[in-house]
Amino acid sequence: MTSEPRRILPPVHAVIDQKSLADLIQAKGRDSVVQTVREVIEEMRRSLVIGDDVEVSVESIARLVSTRILTQRESLRCVINATGILLNTGLGRAPLATDAADAVHEITRGYCNLEFDLERGERGHRTQGVEALLNRLTGSEASAVVNNNAAATLIALRALASGREVIISRGQLIEIGGSFRLPEIFEVSGSRLREVGTTNKTRLEDYERAIGPDTAAILRVHPSNYRIVGFTEDVSIPALANLAHQHGLWMIDDIGSGAIAPGYPPLVRDEPTAVEGLEAGSDVILFSGDKLLGGPQCGILVGRSEPIAKIKKDPLMRAIRVDKMSIAALEATLRLLFDHSVANARLPLWKLLTTPVEVLRQRAELIAKVFRDSFALEADVLETTSFLGGGTTPTQSFPSVAVTLSSPFPSPWNTEAAFERALRRGDPAVVARLHGGSLLFDLKAMTVEEDRLLEKAVGKLIVSH
Repeated sequence: MTSEPRRILPPVHAVIDQKSLADLIQAKGRDSVVQTVREVIEEMRRSLVIGDDVEVSVESIARLVSTRILTQRESLRCVINATGILLNTGLGRAPLATDAADAVHEITRGYCNLEFDLERGERGHRTQGVEALLNRLTGSEASAVVNNNAAATLIALRALASGREVIISRGQLIEIGGSFRLPEIFEVSGSRLREVGTTNKTRLEDYERAIGPDTAAILRVHPSNYRIVGFTEDVSIPALANLAHQHGLWMIDDIGSGAIAPGYPPLVRDEPTAVEGLEAGSDVILFSGDKLLGGPQCGILVGRSEPIAKIKKDPLMRAIRVDKMSIAALEATLRLLFDHSVANARLPLWKLLTTPVEVLRQRAELIAKVFRDSFALEADVLETTSFLGGGTTPTQSFPSVAVTLSSPFPSPWNTEAAFERALRRGDPAVVARLHGGSLLFDLKAMTVEEDRLLEKAVGKLIVSH
């Protein structure tokens, strides 16, 4: 039975020679088109074997090949974030400033002095420039950059406490995204975890009693993705730093989300900042670059010269270093932070945070009107609540406005869930949220330019129907 389909199906070269594929071969390359032809023919062969009725002409195969190649999409695509979550981890966290994106384009389209000192004509240090900016911004003596904050935690523990104990409150043994837990980071670093206190209460004397000859450091981890409220007690950074230094220990402070100083970014409350941590006596402060800082994914370490120098000498640094694209984007982002008004105007996260609710409402009314008048959809405007996301300030919310769509929807998307799924798979892709029987497009994480794109995305579905 399997030999007959082979005789029916045309050979690969007969399909490739079709004039209809000539432009495609020119644009995509012959090898790529040949591979797709083989895949299509093999799929047809399997269909014929099981008795499916398929058209096996050279022309039909060429059409299938052309359609498949022209409709292929990149796995990583731009999306419209209509979830209302500003630092949506699944959607890439903080969007980069135009300055940062331009810097990446400029530095990657040719060669650059990544590890070459142009003044001295010899090998240089790849993050020297961004380290100088970090020191100026935070007041730190030294700094270092790695590829994410989990790596920053790992390298700090490894370089400063490998083979020794690090004291931490039980209430700070957090789990971060992807099911990675802090005790596992300890294990990989080679340091030993010494838990003190209880989940809801840890006192200074708990830390003091735990200090022994094997103790290397005290670690404070900000529980940025949850809060314990009610009958609670913890210890301030100044008190912990004073205790650590009395006993010759390192004070390591993982602030997580990357607030540089109070008001950086605006409207964000109850987050520890790098500047305050250094002023309180921390030796090393760790934080992310792609959350509240508004830059690329990276882990940043700032602090005193001695511990940072130890961290930089660790061989693991080479395995977790950042590339030229991250460095270019980080440098451009940091330069914006020296002027608060400039950062407000040019950092996307800051602009989204400070957009007045009245402006969101006006935009929502216009979008809803288009949905009603142009597409005959049941659209309304709803006052709602948005969050930062990305494991930051879980109890702090921001007032927002959403456009809602409710049934009836055109077939075949006759439910809110089906319509949401179709938008998510569209071009541009729109990621919204379902709530209370309606489809919500929260405008808090959307730019004004994306309003028209959202209208077009919805319009495409209606027109295709």
